[in-house]
Amino acid sequence: MMEIKAVTMEIPEGANIIIGQTHFIKTAEDLYEAMINAVPGIKFGIAFCEASGPCLIRAEGNNGTLKEIAIQNVRNIAAGHTFVILIKEAFPVNVLYAVKACPEVCSVFCATANPVQVIVAETEQGRGILGVIDGHSPRDVEDEKDIHDRKQFLRKIGYKL
Repeated sequence: MMEIKAVTMEIPEGANIIIGQTHFIKTAEDLYEAMINAVPGIKFGIAFCEASGPCLIRAEGNNGTLKEIAIQNVRNIAAGHTFVILIKEAFPVNVLYAVKACPEVCSVFCATANPVQVIVAETEQGRGILGVIDGHSPRDVEDEKDIHDRKQFLRKIGYKL
């Protein structure tokens, strides 16, 4: 028997979330180092669900609120070897390469500020992530004004000249 659930993530105002899968107890410490070395001044919280041994939630971070919300998010997902990182004072694009380069990281499901639902399958053994719903479905194809607005936005936030 298998049950499928949608688990809504809590993302604080002004924060982004990264959700992924990993495989080793030292993940939380290694992701901490990746984050702190990627962006000076970044604020973040990391939580990781262990999948063997004591099966604990391991957590690190330099912001207590983001750390606690990351813990609550992985507690709600409750899938082994899952991690959640909540960040402020940076964007996922600033840290994603460092996160994916972490030797324990197997995959990243999403990196976003959008509303996120994690699709979780539950069996008698435990839970696993099937995928994520990141944001909303597209409404249309961009027109010339939308292209102009996109380009202006990227320049406003410093990602293009």
